[in-house]
Amino acid sequence: LVVTEGVLARMILDDAELTGVSAIIFDEFHERSLDGDFGLALALDVRAALRPDLRLLVMSATIDGARVATLLDGAEVVESSGRSFPVELRHVERSAGQPVEEAVAAACRLALTEEGGSVLAFLPGQREIERAADLLAGRVAADVDIAPLYGGLDQRAQIAAIRPSPAGRRKVVLATAIAETSLTIEGVRVVVDCGLSRLPRFEPATGLTRLETVRVSRASADQRAGRAGRLEPGVAIRLWRAEQTAALPAFTPPEILDADLSGLLLDCASFGVADPTTLRFLDPPPAAAVAEASALLHSLGARGDYGR
Repeated sequence: LVVTEGVLARMILDDAELTGVSAIIFDEFHERSLDGDFGLALALDVRAALRPDLRLLVMSATIDGARVATLLDGAEVVESSGRSFPVELRHVERSAGQPVEEAVAAACRLALTEEGGSVLAFLPGQREIERAADLLAGRVAADVDIAPLYGGLDQRAQIAAIRPSPAGRRKVVLATAIAETSLTIEGVRVVVDCGLSRLPRFEPATGLTRLETVRVSRASADQRAGRAGRLEPGVAIRLWRAEQTAALPAFTPPEILDADLSGLLLDCASFGVADPTTLRFLDPPPAAAVAEASALLHSLGARGDYGR
């Protein structure tokens, strides 16, 4: 079965013994979604209490292997370099105050002029992608297609973005972090990275989760650059100064540290766990966030606004 992390957690909540399942593989674990962390914590609890035979494998190209191995009771760390091609890093700093979509569009036009093959450009979100597409429309060669790629896009358009270009044509794929991992677009040999990503942040004062545009981590930047060297030697154009790379965070912050945990508390209660900190998370949920979520749920329960 190939399932999302949220579906895995639901499977465990519905059947704690995971009948018929011999092993669980957590791929691209460096993304550190709340569902992924929760799913692994549940799997560890299931293995400890009910299924000592359950095998767990955590995989990623940019993961802190030692920390995960410790969480998995000293599991063996296996490294494989795989097949990759050299990627030349170029740095073109975005001007102060220049909209990110303008810088990306300019870099894409330059790359199409100087390099062969298709271009994969990373932008923070749908709004910037649509603006960059408008800036490129009519300003690239007739044999170049512009292909947006983001989560809210309809399936047909997503397939068109990742499908190989017809003979004699190439394309510019304008993507969010959805194209950062587990995706190889044939023909892409140039990556343009704006260095930004959009992550959810929970605001306790308002009780709402908002999207915040932040600098990418070094791990994400490496993943993005690697897309240019999947099938042949390529070029990665980063829209920041080379020395700024060292100041980027090593890894993307785990979602569990900034998320609304009310849903997590409800799922834990469904699993028979009153305190989520008793589960074995790679990064435990912050005590303040747990208290905030607990207070919210109690207030909703007192008003009769939720039930299970």
